[in-house]
Amino acid sequence: MLHFLYSHFGINIFHYISVRAIIAFFMSFFVTLYLMPKFIKWAKNKATQPIYDLAPENHKSKSKTPTMGGIVFITSAVIAIIFSAKLNFYVILSLFTLISFMLIGMSDDFGKITGKDNQAGLSAKKKFLLQSFVAFVISLILYIYHFDTNLYIPFYKYPVFDMKFFAVFFWAFVIVGMSNAVNLTDGLDGLATVPSIFSLFTLAIFLYFTGNAVFSKYLFLPFENGVGEVVIVSTALIGALLGFLWYNSNPAEIFMGDSGSLSLGAIIGLLAIFVKAELLLVFIGFIFILETVSVILQVGSYKTRGKRIFLMAPIHHHFEQLGWKENKVTIRFWIIAFIMNLIAILSIKIR
Repeated sequence: MLHFLYSHFGINIFHYISVRAIIAFFMSFFVTLYLMPKFIKWAKNKATQPIYDLAPENHKSKSKTPTMGGIVFITSAVIAIIFSAKLNFYVILSLFTLISFMLIGMSDDFGKITGKDNQAGLSAKKKFLLQSFVAFVISLILYIYHFDTNLYIPFYKYPVFDMKFFAVFFWAFVIVGMSNAVNLTDGLDGLATVPSIFSLFTLAIFLYFTGNAVFSKYLFLPFENGVGEVVIVSTALIGALLGFLWYNSNPAEIFMGDSGSLSLGAIIGLLAIFVKAELLLVFIGFIFILETVSVILQVGSYKTRGKRIFLMAPIHHHFEQLGWKENKVTIRFWIIAFIMNLIAILSIKIR
């Protein structure tokens, strides 16, 4: 809509990505603030969160907290994106990713709610197959579009090697991996929300430079024509997440559910692919990867040695079991996420 006003009526201010990105931020923020209380009121009787039986004891009191807040903030972001962005290939693919993974998450959330059991949603196998199928389709579309298949590593200017068709499987792995990583992290009030904001902000910086021919050449970043428009996707999601955090901060009035976490992780993975920063996700999504690795190590250790490494996994529960208060765990993880994203931003110049 805003780009239409520029192209057809010559309103020059809407030509700038930065202006439209800020408008998308505020629009998604206020739409989320407006819709979320209405959704919470409805969800209190229709969509409360079943708590996992083995969760720490202090989590049992959250069983009456509404869930599926992801539907609201993802929808708000989508509205803001459609209103503010030029709907080019990259923006449309981003919208497809957000909506498709949100629908997978909704199916899982509805199953848990109707079954009144945290384990009653989609089976792990079915959810993984759905995620993998959608991620493979997205990756295949990128490959057919002749998207750059070179692999880059952090702090190095030049591509390491061309992955060719193997890139499709690698990209699908990144999308599914990040989708599940954010989902695992979403276990404490606000824990997944703020690190997601940091990741999206870092990726917005990369997107802006990568989509600009002058900046990308100066910084030795791979130039991708049109990818700068996806900055609006990032800022719209940041605005929507801040609106969600208003209600998700401890004590949470609502949880994002799989409808939010699966979608957030998938889009973070996709945006990293757009800017050739797949391996830089080690820093950009450090908390999410840490949580995932803790689960892998715990399960692997228990199956091979019969012993647990952590008191409970994912690792945020380990610290709760050590006696840390929920807020302390959450804020310390936020601090770590912020520092790791600063390192990721530094990699733009230290190359």
